[in-house]
Amino acid sequence: QVQLVESGGGLVQAGGSLRLSCAASGSISSINAMGWYRQSPGKERELVAVIAFGGMPNYADSVKGRFTISRDNAKNSIYLQMNSLKPEDTGVYYCGAAIQREAYWGQGVQVTVSS
Repeated sequence: QVQLVESGGGLVQAGGSLRLSCAASGSISSINAMGWYRQSPGKERELVAVIAFGGMPNYADSVKGRFTISRDNAKNSIYLQMNSLKPEDTGVYYCGAAIQREAYWGQGVQVTVSS
């Protein structure tokens, strides 16, 4: 079992920046990968950025060059630095963790980008 708690969402103007944090607890040593997903109004949840432990990060094409995923092993946390935000980045951002084929999710944080 893994528990994930996100923080850092909010309202920002287009072109601004936000940093999301996700703290993991529980069976941390079993986690294979962690990432950020988002769900915009009327759309399905989609991958934003993911980092496999021991691998390189991967990003959705729509956020490449603007978003950066990082991790801090000492704090059992991952982060998502979001720059040059666009209104289409608006949505609920979820932190996810994978253990083998099992997925765990945080409660989600709202990110709203105004034009």
